[in-house]
Amino acid sequence: MPDSKLPDLPKDIVAAEQRAQQIAQLRKYYSERHRVDSVAFRIRTANVADCKDRIAAQIGLTAATPRSLPRRYQSYISEALSIGWSRPTAISVVEGSPAAKAGLAAGDEIIALNGELIPTWGTANWMWRKIAEKGTDPVRLDVRRDGVDRTVTVTPEMGCSIPVEYHVDETINASASDLKIVINSGFLALTQTDAELAMVIGHELAHSNLGHLDKQRWNTLLGAAAGAAIDIGIQAGGVSTGGAFRRQFGGLGSLAYSASFEREADYVGTYYAARAGYDTKGTEDIWRRMAFVHPHSILNARTHPITAVRFVQIQKTTAEIEDKRRKGLPLKPALKTLASASSAQAAAEEIAQR
Repeated sequence: MPDSKLPDLPKDIVAAEQRAQQIAQLRKYYSERHRVDSVAFRIRTANVADCKDRIAAQIGLTAATPRSLPRRYQSYISEALSIGWSRPTAISVVEGSPAAKAGLAAGDEIIALNGELIPTWGTANWMWRKIAEKGTDPVRLDVRRDGVDRTVTVTPEMGCSIPVEYHVDETINASASDLKIVINSGFLALTQTDAELAMVIGHELAHSNLGHLDKQRWNTLLGAAAGAAIDIGIQAGGVSTGGAFRRQFGGLGSLAYSASFEREADYVGTYYAARAGYDTKGTEDIWRRMAFVHPHSILNARTHPITAVRFVQIQKTTAEIEDKRRKGLPLKPALKTLASASSAQAAAEEIAQR
C-alpha cells in the first residue's frame, strides 16, 4: 500500500478531464489527417499518368457526420469537430482543390450531390463513389453555411485512386498494400515540412506503381519453390524436414532486392513530390533525423538502404531534377539506372562489417 495520504479525486472532475483530453486528441488527429489529405491530393493528381488504370475523379473534400465516423468517437465527436447529426459537414477541404476553388470550406454542411441527399452513414465513401462515377463531369453540391443555402458547381480532377490513410501509431513507419497507403503518426511527427511528407507519400505511391508488391510476392514464391525442392530431396533420403527449407527460402525470397526496391521508391518518389510542386531540396534531412531515432539504421538495415545512402540519393535526385528543369526537360525518372544493386549500399555495409 502507498505510504502517502493521496488527495481525493472526484469522479466528475476526472471524467471532465478525460473528455477534454479526448476532444483535444481528436482535434489534433483531424488536423494532422487534413495535412496528410492535402499532400496526398497533390501527389495523386500530379502523378495520375503513372497510376495507369487505377485512377478516379476527386474533389479534395471530406464530409462526415458523427454516425459515419468510428463508434468510439461518437459521444464527443460532435463537440470536437463542431459537426451536427442531421447533415454531413465538410471536415477537410484541400487548399487549391476543386472543392476549394468552388468556394467550399471546412464547416460547410453538404446537403445533396446532384440532387441526391447525402447519407449520414458512410458519408465519405458514398461521396467518393458518386464523384468517381461522374468522372470529370461537373457536380452540383447543395451547401448550407451560417443558415444560408446555396448550390455550387465543382469540377473534379482525375488522380490516382489508391486511398491514403492516417493511423495513430507511434511506430515510425509508412506502408503500401494493394488496397491503400498508410502513414503512421510516428512518421508524420518526423516530418518537419509538407515537402518531406510528400516524399514519404510519393515513396509509397512509387512502390504501388512500380509493382514492387507483385515482384516481392513472385520472389517469395520462387524462393519457396526452391526450398520445397530441397525438402523433397532430403525426404527422399528418409529424413523429414517439415518444410523447413521451403519456409526459409520463401522468407529469403521475400527479402530479395528489398533494399533496391526501397531505393527505387525513394528515387521515383522524389520525382513525384517535385511534380506536385514541392521543393525537395533539404528533404533528405529526414534521414538524419531517422538516424537519431534508430541509430542501427546508420550502419545496418536489413530490408532498407542505410540512412546515409537514402540521404545522399535524395540529394543526387534533387540535383538531377533541378538540372532537367534548367534544360526544360520533362520530370521523368530514369528507371533503368536502378537495375543493379546499390554499390554505395554494398560499400557502406562492407565498411560497417570491418
